Amino acid sequence: MLAVKPWWREMIETVLWALVLALVLRALVIQAFWIPSGSMIPTLLPRDRVLVAKFWYSFAEPQRGQIVVFKYPVDPKRDFVKRLIALPGETVEIVDGVVMIDGVTIQEPYVQNHDTLSFGPVKVPEGHYFMLGDNRPNSQDGRFWGFVPAANFKGPAFVRYWPIPRIGGLNGE
Repeated sequence: MLAVKPWWREMIETVLWALVLALVLRALVIQAFWIPSGSMIPTLLPRDRVLVAKFWYSFAEPQRGQIVVFKYPVDPKRDFVKRLIALPGETVEIVDGVVMIDGVTIQEPYVQNHDTLSFGPVKVPEGHYFMLGDNRPNSQDGRFWGFVPAANFKGPAFVRYWPIPRIGGLNGE
């Protein structure tokens, strides 16, 4: 014979299981992030909200052009979001705002606000990545604080879910 639990116990168990499931999902699978600054304009605007696939880099290598959320190398308590520009072992150079990887200019249709800053050439160390914001004149990025260790990556931002009129995928832009 099956014992019937009181309604309040069922409610508490349901809430606890939902909380455990939410915590596991947030820790291992997907996490929401809020965009605080204009460093990724026009791709991401201040107050946009994105979802990050935290498990992704367990199965796939990071790719140039992906928008990645990572722990800021200077202060790992802070999260940053930037675009992955150069991979380990590549040489990155910026001449008058034009980005070159191993001497070849890369196409960056997502950059609308260019600057004239020059940087490098520098070789990206193994296990590290070079990140830049899309809004180059207004972005604190790898030009100023260096490379991001792979261990700092949280995952690629793959969809903007807020505000509603701007809902959509990110890394296909």
